[in-house]
Amino acid sequence: MELTLQQFDAIATKCRDVFIKKTHDYGTSWRILRPSSLTDQLYIKAWRIRSIEEKGVQQVSDSVADEFLGLVNYSIIALIQHDLPENTPLELSLETVSALYDKQLAETRRLLQQKNHDYGEVWRELRVSSMTDLILSKLLRIRQIEDNRGQTIASEGVDANYRDIINYAIFALIKLS
Repeated sequence: MELTLQQFDAIATKCRDVFIKKTHDYGTSWRILRPSSLTDQLYIKAWRIRSIEEKGVQQVSDSVADEFLGLVNYSIIALIQHDLPENTPLELSLETVSALYDKQLAETRRLLQQKNHDYGEVWRELRVSSMTDLILSKLLRIRQIEDNRGQTIASEGVDANYRDIINYAIFALIKLS
């Protein structure tokens, strides 16, 4: 488990670095996105990964690893958006966004520790393509929950699904490295 946490932290640091640099470049322009738009952005990235896995070739230079990194960051953005009050301004300071990012990442890391304890690191035996499919499944669940206006009867909410996406994407990045 200690190795997994070290690997998680190394990948998470890389993801955070990209997020901070892009926030410097673009500000918090992502704040304009509605939840469904963020989910669809994640869906596009995951579907591209699956398409490349199936075709075995790609024509756009962005790597599969970059797409998994994007899944991590857009899922964290979705979690941040989910928690912010509606009257929050569109533009947030880098310090504020960094703290919000770190909070969501820490909560996701805690979930990883709990699940990894119970599942005994079985993720290490999964294929990256299975992780891609599991991410797509989570996204379809989120889309359905969004279509149901956030109401669930027996299921976890969108936040749990976003956290699972982050962890699967980080697992995939660990396996790809």
